[in-house]
Amino acid sequence: MGEGNKKIAVAGHISLDITPVFQNSGKQKLSELFQPGKLLKVGKAVMCAGGAVSNTGLGLKRLGADVVLMAKVGDDSFGNALKDMISAHGCETCISQVPGENTSYTIVLAPKGLDRFFLHDPGCNDTFGCGDVDFGKVGEAAHFHFGYPPIMRRFYLDDGEELVRLFRKVKSMGLTTSLDLVAVDPDSEAAGMDWGRILERVLPYVDFFVPSIEELGYMLDRPLYCNWQERAGGGDVTGILSFKEDVEPLAARALSMGTRCVLLKCGAAGMYLKTAPDPVWREVLPGFTGWNDISHFEDSYVPDCILSGTGAGDTSIAAFIKAMLDGCEPLECVRLAAATGASCVTAYDALSGLLSFGELRQKMEAGWEKQNIIRP
Repeated sequence: MGEGNKKIAVAGHISLDITPVFQNSGKQKLSELFQPGKLLKVGKAVMCAGGAVSNTGLGLKRLGADVVLMAKVGDDSFGNALKDMISAHGCETCISQVPGENTSYTIVLAPKGLDRFFLHDPGCNDTFGCGDVDFGKVGEAAHFHFGYPPIMRRFYLDDGEELVRLFRKVKSMGLTTSLDLVAVDPDSEAAGMDWGRILERVLPYVDFFVPSIEELGYMLDRPLYCNWQERAGGGDVTGILSFKEDVEPLAARALSMGTRCVLLKCGAAGMYLKTAPDPVWREVLPGFTGWNDISHFEDSYVPDCILSGTGAGDTSIAAFIKAMLDGCEPLECVRLAAATGASCVTAYDALSGLLSFGELRQKMEAGWEKQNIIRP
């Protein structure tokens, strides 16, 4: 591990993100901003590639990694726009363009002072399956990252059978693996799935599990998740969480399902790293020394400014994966991930605010201020 630049295959969900620039004061509640019949004036719309493949994949590319992207788009104007946007980054791709299917798009609503929410059409992400993954290209990589099965229909049906097949095959090829999630729409088909069962089946093949606290809470402890929503009163859930009562137990439960490392994204509060005991690492990933028995909460850094949270979680994961493959110590990986998330929010898109690891380390050494949000 950690012998310079290793190739990373990033597969899964991709969409065209359309983000209107909000001009609100940042002091209103959501219910005051969005009222029936109200005209809410916004600025220009920013259009960019979104989803795990774009945000994490291109984030990795921007951080200097060798990346191949695998996804599926439709043969329509959104698909053409997405392929043009991706190719402009000079990234190796295996993105198939399928006639008769529509490209996924997302309207990202990110008012100032409020968390984002999304209007999303999964498009042909719903028909993406193992057959759309170029395993020849995967075999050239050292690491495989997959994102967003909750909005990719074939990967959550049948207790996640397609997801398990994918990760089992990639692990049999000798790669390290990571899995990211996305929020489940409570009114969607995906909400009716047994996500605890799906995770139990796939996590033994996942080395680095990198969900958000809200996603994991929804999937593993719905009553607890509903309690968070109630206590937050429509605000940011991460502001009311307790480390001992909420964060650590959920991470421990995910770890008990067979993954080697859980990196739990806790929004503006920071990130929590919890790893398996030494025998697990020696058996599954013998080259990873110093990764065992870690329990560490990394407070987030104070951003220079906040324009949009779009891609902050995805790009922080990109930094974590890149640092891990570079051979950085685990806590350094988490610091760089948290710092990348704080850099990402300074731009409306996912990539423009990102800084190199060298620039991030300079800011840290200069005393970059930390936030202290999460309760003990």
